[in-house]
Amino acid sequence: MKVKVISVLEDNYMYLVIEESTRDAVAVDAAVPKRLLEIVRKEDVVLRAILTTHHHWDHARGNEELARLCPGLRVYGADERIGALTHKVTHDQELTFGAIRVRCLFTPCHTSGHMCYFMWEDGSPDAPALFSGDTLFVGGCGKFFEGTAEQMYTNLTQILGALPKETKVFCGHECTVRNLKFALKAEPENEVVKKKLAWAKQRDDEDLPTVPSTLQEEFLYNPFLRVTEEPLQKFTGKTDPVEVLRTLRTEKDNFKKPKERPNPQAMLAFDWGLFSPFLEKK
Repeated sequence: MKVKVISVLEDNYMYLVIEESTRDAVAVDAAVPKRLLEIVRKEDVVLRAILTTHHHWDHARGNEELARLCPGLRVYGADERIGALTHKVTHDQELTFGAIRVRCLFTPCHTSGHMCYFMWEDGSPDAPALFSGDTLFVGGCGKFFEGTAEQMYTNLTQILGALPKETKVFCGHECTVRNLKFALKAEPENEVVKKKLAWAKQRDDEDLPTVPSTLQEEFLYNPFLRVTEEPLQKFTGKTDPVEVLRTLRTEKDNFKKPKERPNPQAMLAFDWGLFSPFLEKK
């Protein structure tokens, strides 16, 4: 099982998972069809299915075009709002693609129909993979758009957190540096957070992905998985794990990026009216 990490849009990831013996492939969150098909051709594989974590456009917007271009393509997901959906899946349902096995893990909260996908190959020495969409990020978790802190707590502790610790985590966005800056604010004495943040900044500077992490690592620096730890309880002023999680999410939502100074040349161009022709209404 080979996982191709594909950066698209502003900070999204889509993935191509290749079954190496048959050269069949499965895509996860196929947002940009042209880019995905370029990788499919380059890898010389056949795209058999799409697994969509949730219906948001930056994860699912390529489904219709891919279904049109690839007759017989199967599109899996748990939400009727997912475009071109052919197979609606349920919690703990298992799928098979050659030697690749997939367990569907229902994690409602970011959206009411969010599904994560846990993949492995029997007898393989490789660690299993979790495609966590916008539920679990490296160093963070998704916003509670359509759900509650209680749901996210269940998702992170009983569903995803219960997977094998060596599981590789492939999330839906590259937001590791910002997540870890918040983690450091919440837990300023955590040396693992400091080291991971320095590493993530270097990766960011080199325009390299920070995925995958592992579940074992996440429990060391991801504040949303550390809600029973004393420093996080002190930071939030709460002791009940769900309340710690709820407060952390609120604090993270209000956590601002440092303001970037505007580009001086761009400001001069505005002052001189050089952008005016582009800004005029047609």
